[in-house]
Amino acid sequence: MSDRPVHGATVNYVAADTGGDVAQSGAIHSDAHTYSRSRPVVSLPHRAGVPPQQATAFQHRPRTTQLLEQVLGRGDAAVLAGSSWVRTGVVSGLGGVGKTQVALDYAERVWRGGEVGLWAWITAGSREAIVSSYARLASDLTGIEDPDPEHGARRLLAWLAATAERWLVVLDDVQNPADLRGLWPPATPTGRVVVTTRRRDAALRGNGRHLIGVDTFTPAEAEAYLHAALADQPALRDGAVKLAAELGHLPLALAQAGAYMLDRDLSCTDYLARWTDRRRNLESLFPEFDELPDEHRATVAATWSLSVEQANQLEPAGIAATLLEVASMLDPNGIPSDVFTAPPITDLLVQSTGRKLGAEQARDGLRCLHRLNLITVTPGTGQRTVRVHALVQRTTRDALPAERFVTVARAAADTLQRIWPEIERDAALGQVLRANTDALADAAGEHLWERYGHEVLFLAGNSLRGAGLVAEAKDYFRRLHITATQHLHPDHPDTLTTLGNLAALRGEAGDPAGAVAAFEELLADRLRVLGPDHPDTLGTRNNLARWRGESGDPAGAASAFEKLLADTSRVLGRDHPITLTARNNLAALRGEAGDPAGAVAAFE
Repeated sequence: MSDRPVHGATVNYVAADTGGDVAQSGAIHSDAHTYSRSRPVVSLPHRAGVPPQQATAFQHRPRTTQLLEQVLGRGDAAVLAGSSWVRTGVVSGLGGVGKTQVALDYAERVWRGGEVGLWAWITAGSREAIVSSYARLASDLTGIEDPDPEHGARRLLAWLAATAERWLVVLDDVQNPADLRGLWPPATPTGRVVVTTRRRDAALRGNGRHLIGVDTFTPAEAEAYLHAALADQPALRDGAVKLAAELGHLPLALAQAGAYMLDRDLSCTDYLARWTDRRRNLESLFPEFDELPDEHRATVAATWSLSVEQANQLEPAGIAATLLEVASMLDPNGIPSDVFTAPPITDLLVQSTGRKLGAEQARDGLRCLHRLNLITVTPGTGQRTVRVHALVQRTTRDALPAERFVTVARAAADTLQRIWPEIERDAALGQVLRANTDALADAAGEHLWERYGHEVLFLAGNSLRGAGLVAEAKDYFRRLHITATQHLHPDHPDTLTTLGNLAALRGEAGDPAGAVAAFEELLADRLRVLGPDHPDTLGTRNNLARWRGESGDPAGAASAFEKLLADTSRVLGRDHPITLTARNNLAALRGEAGDPAGAVAAFE
C-alpha cells in the first residue's frame, strides 16, 4: 500500500489466469502459454521498488527540475511532439553529478502532490534487472505471476499502455541504451518516464524522449552543500569556497570529502592542503568503501572506471582509454581536437592497441568518450572543442603506471609542439595552446625536463612575447628559469636560454640599458660554459650588439656586429641564420649611424 494519503478512489485490477495482454478492464487474452499461479492485486495508489534515500545535505537543483517539469508536464497536461507524447526525460551526465538525486527529487514531488497513482522505481543497471523488475510489478498490478520474466515485462507494458491511471516510471542508472530495446514504457497521455544514465547516445533521443544534461553544482550550491554537510561542526567550514572550486563543484566528491573531513576532524582548509599535495594519491583523500556516505556504491576514484571500460568497448574498440589519458594531461577547460588526431597521438594509439589507426579512428574514439559523458566535445566553438572534468583527469593520471605516465605526457607535449603554428595569426588559438601547455607542465612536472626542457615550454613563452604580452612573458620566463635550474643545472644551455629571453624582455619592456647588462652577464656564462664558437654564444653576441644600438650606442653596436659577422661567417658559414641576422642588423645600424646609402647597399 501507499505511504501517502490516497488522492482518489482505490482501483483494483483483477486478471484472469489465462495469460496475455492486459486491458484496462482486467481481461487477459491468451497468447498460448499458461501461468503458474495468481496472487492478490495491489491497490492504487501504489509505490513500487526501493528508491535511494535523499542525500543528507541534499541541494535542490531548480534548473534541472524545471526542465524535467517542462518535458514531462504537470498533472494531465502533456506536450505534443508530432504524433507522440513527450513524456520521457532522459537525465544524462557524468558519474557523480547527482542524476539519481535529481530524479528522486522530481519523483518525490510528483508523488507527494498526488499527481500519479503509480510510482515505480526501477534499478536499471542491466537488461535482466529491468525485465525482472517489470515482471514483479506486472504481477503486483495484475495478480498474475509469469514464470517467464520476459512475458511479465510485456504484460506490464501492456498495462501501462491501457490504464487510465496516471503513472511514473523511473529507470535509474541505465548502463546501455540497448538494454531498453523493446522495454521503453509506452508514450501515453497518462504516463511519465524518467531515465538516469551516464550515456547520451542518439538511441536515447527521439520517440517522445528528451535528453536533459545535468552538470556539476553551481559555486553557490557547492558552498551550501559543504555548509550543510558540516553543520554539526561549523568550525570545519573554513575554506569551503576554495575547496569546492578545487573539487570542481562535483556533488559526489563534495559528499565524500565531507565525510572524510568529519571522520578525521579536518577543516576544508586542512583538507585542501592534503589535496594540493601531489604526492598523495586520490584514493587516500576519500573514505574507504565501508565509510561512504549517502548509500554511495563507489569511491570517487572508482566512479568512472565502469564508464571508461564501456567507452573502451565501443567501436573503434580499445582507444577511448588512451585518448582519456592524453586529455588528463591538458587543460580541462578546452583542448583543441587537433591534438587527438596528430601523429604523436595516433602513434600512441597504435602502440596501445597493436592495430593500424589514424585520425578518423581517433575522432570516433573521442565520440565514444563523449557518449559516456567522460568528456564533452563541442564542435563549432573555436579551439576549445574538448572539455573534461579536472577530477576525471586526476583520477586517470593517478591510475597510470609511472612508465605509462611519462609516455603519455611526452606524447602530449610532442603534439602541442607539432600543432603550434610557426607564425601565430590566430590569437585565440595561441591562448588555448598556452593554457594547455601550462596544464601539461603542471601535470607532468619533471618529466618534461629529462636531459633538456621540452621545446613546447619555450614556445609558450615566445607566444606570449609574440602576442605583445611582455609583462606576462617576463613572469613566465622567470618561473621557467627557476624550474630549469631545479631540474637541470644553472649552467645547462636551456637554463641559459631562459636568461636570454628574460634579458630581451627587459629591453622590450623599455629598459634597453638593463637588457645590455643582462646580455653581458649571459655572454660571460656562455663563453665559460660553451666557448666562443658555439652558436648560442654567437647568438648572445648578436642580441647584445642589438641592444647596445637600442640603448644609444649605434657605433659600438656596428663595431660589434662587424666582428660578429666575421666570426659567424668563419664558424657557421655565410648562409647560416645567425650570419644573415648579423648582416641585417649591421645594415640597419649603418642607416642609424647616418649612412643611409650604405644601409641600402648592405640590405640589397
